[in-house]
Amino acid sequence: MSTITTPRRDTGADDEAITQRRRSRQHLISRGALYVAAIVLAIWVLLPIYLISVVAFSTNDAVYEYPRQLVPSGVSSETVEFFINATGVQAAFWRSVIVAVISLVLSTLIGAPAGYAIARFAFRGRDAFRILVLSTRAFPIVILSIPLAVTFINWGIYDSVFSVALMHTALALPFTILITSSIFVSVPRDLEEAAQTLGCTPLMAFVRVVLPLALPGLAAAAIFTFVLSWNEVFAAVILTVRERTLPALVLSSLNASPAPFRFAAGFTMLVPSLIIIFFIRRYLLGLWGRVSR
Repeated sequence: MSTITTPRRDTGADDEAITQRRRSRQHLISRGALYVAAIVLAIWVLLPIYLISVVAFSTNDAVYEYPRQLVPSGVSSETVEFFINATGVQAAFWRSVIVAVISLVLSTLIGAPAGYAIARFAFRGRDAFRILVLSTRAFPIVILSIPLAVTFINWGIYDSVFSVALMHTALALPFTILITSSIFVSVPRDLEEAAQTLGCTPLMAFVRVVLPLALPGLAAAAIFTFVLSWNEVFAAVILTVRERTLPALVLSSLNASPAPFRFAAGFTMLVPSLIIIFFIRRYLLGLWGRVSR
């Protein structure tokens, strides 16, 4: 008598297929959650910018409409033009630009060498020094405002763009040092040493090897300094009376200004930061390991 044998199933292959499908499902879920989080974050950031822009370029009657239209029926630049041509606005705008540029340059020139020293040289108390640098931001600027004002008056630089730039540099410097030190740590030291063995001096190795690789981090620190200086208002109000920056000028006239004027001011203050980020975005993409095209 012949017996009929049934083929055996390969349970190992089935288990591997089930595990593969489960991993694929988990991967899709994680990517979907990542995309949802990115979309929510983008809406959170872009929606206020959109609403401010819409109201800034709406007619005066549309500003007070309720419910407000997400897509304006009419576009008018009258309010923005009125704000730009208001007394002292253009001068305050350029003062803000000058203060932000000076703060950016000073914080980079001072913070980048300090960050490089922290990243490359081992010395006693290095970690404590990092905490000490960051702890300087723990002092409220309100406590420092009166001594700073008295000091700048004695130095003869009170009510000037340079005094505000010095204050903004002091505010941004701790973060500039920490950001640049983290970037320099990520640059392999072997590349710098290899450049020196090929005839480069330490300075040449830094300029030709380390600096190009650290540009994304320096760009990020520069953006942070520019945005901090551009949006900072308290120090500008305390340290200036006539030579005020744009945020200080807007704050001083905010209570007496109508709603269209306020939205036009908000839009005007947004534009420079957006332009800076747009032109420097290729360095930010490189910071996250992407290549811009």
